[in-house]
Amino acid sequence: MLYIRYESATPNEGGRHAGIFGLANGLARSGALSPTDWAWWRESNDWLTAAYIDPGTVDPSIFDRGVHPHISCWFKESATHLLDRIPGYLAILDRHGVAWAERRSLDPGTILYEDADQVVVAPHAVVPEGER
Repeated sequence: MLYIRYESATPNEGGRHAGIFGLANGLARSGALSPTDWAWWRESNDWLTAAYIDPGTVDPSIFDRGVHPHISCWFKESATHLLDRIPGYLAILDRHGVAWAERRSLDPGTILYEDADQVVVAPHAVVPEGER
């Protein structure tokens, strides 16, 4: 199975790569979106909320950084009905100069949560170059 993630091109101050939904939500909260972009963002967020499960409602600890400090969410390649919305988010980020990256992996990490459309994973430990 191929997994797909869209995230910030560079890590934040905590060393994490924010997902594109978090990046777009930050733009919306800051008032940076045009009325047209805000309306699209609001409708798309509402549609996505209705279209797939929020892992945090299944396992309230899944997004607790004290429990799982380095998790990330990945779509399954089969979730095309959800992936079809991604270009709109990427276009908003592009218009605001927010750099993003697409990652694809057959093994993004240890799966902590899984449903028909997505996985939440703890990434595999990275071995520093000098310790290999």
